[in-house]
Amino acid sequence: MTTFYTIDRANERIPEVRELLLRLRSQREDLVRLRDRYLELTAGAAAGEAGDDADRRPGERGERTVPDRASGSGAAATDLDDARLVRLRIKGIVDQMGASVARIDGWGITLRDIQAGLIDFPALVNGRQVWLCWRLGEEDVAWWHELDTGFAGRQPLSELR
Repeated sequence: MTTFYTIDRANERIPEVRELLLRLRSQREDLVRLRDRYLELTAGAAAGEAGDDADRRPGERGERTVPDRASGSGAAATDLDDARLVRLRIKGIVDQMGASVARIDGWGITLRDIQAGLIDFPALVNGRQVWLCWRLGEEDVAWWHELDTGFAGRQPLSELR
């Protein structure tokens, strides 16, 4: 069952939503940075493994030397260990983001864009369902749009009939 918001009720929810959206935006930025680091580490590890051919004696096939981590060699193994840690951190952030999104969804609010901090509150006006539209940086809910128009169709609340 859809929960419909009045303008006042939507505005009352803004402080909590703002906090979650700011956190989600920051976590999204962390994810991008960690993804890039993960790709860097896994590419480095792959290059290190390809370079292991140089560790083989002439005539050896299929056997690679095992880098001695204690002696400082084995950059590929270190990169893989670091990549595993980065991957765990990514998973943790994704889990936290999922919990925030579930909380927003549980309030009956639709998250449209994390980076823009854009959300829609379902509302009924004269028996017609519309979206009350808000995004980070705006003080209160001051916009609305039809269900099928999206952000591009935003109109001031003063034009809501």
